[in-house]
Amino acid sequence: ELLYLNWTLPIGISFYTFQTMSYTIDVYRKEIRSTKDPLVFFTYIAFFPQLLAGPIERAKDLIPQFEKIAVFEEKEAKKALLRILWGAFKKIVIANRLAVFVNEGYANPEQLTSFTAALVIIFFVIQLYCDFSGYCDMAIGSARLLGFKLSENFRRPLLAKNIKTVYQRWHITIHKWFRDYVYFQLKASRKLIRKILNVLIVFMLAGLWHGSGINFLLWGLINGILILTFDPIIYKATKFKSKF
Repeated sequence: ELLYLNWTLPIGISFYTFQTMSYTIDVYRKEIRSTKDPLVFFTYIAFFPQLLAGPIERAKDLIPQFEKIAVFEEKEAKKALLRILWGAFKKIVIANRLAVFVNEGYANPEQLTSFTAALVIIFFVIQLYCDFSGYCDMAIGSARLLGFKLSENFRRPLLAKNIKTVYQRWHITIHKWFRDYVYFQLKASRKLIRKILNVLIVFMLAGLWHGSGINFLLWGLINGILILTFDPIIYKATKFKSKF
């Protein structure tokens, strides 16, 4: 009972919390100068296109864009509209249609055969990707339409060659955030056990970022274990194959 964290959280809290933290940390480290304009600061924290699902921006990249006057460019506007439409297509046409099949499968698992159960799992992964990346496409396109450039957040993660590469391509900005502000700040050591512990700490925190329940903590832990277990095997196999 004590392990269940039944918290009620405001919409988008993780995104503007992480952006506030990165701003504060970078100013403290003297990597950037603090902005003197409160409007620029609060616009950076709560920029509406990426508030709900990212990408998570760094102050050094986004704040300078708010401090200068944006000029309308027809060519960029067309690209922005196409990006918004592509994101909407991924979300509405692909993700929402797959959700009908996936939700039915998870609601009635006893009716699934081995084949349909495998389809449900595969379709869920595609649904999740199209849902999340579709929103990010719309956020990036909306920002570009207003004259602002946001970071890319997905780079074909489902085509990654191993689990580590999946995370380098999936929600790129959050994993860079954990890398720079958590992993690199943990006590470094040449001992294998310390490196393993550092990876597991980062992934458990990443799990809690996705949700405030023990199941998300375990999800992060399992993903960390999978990377530590299988990625070295995959790397060795790839290296061996490249010799022939």
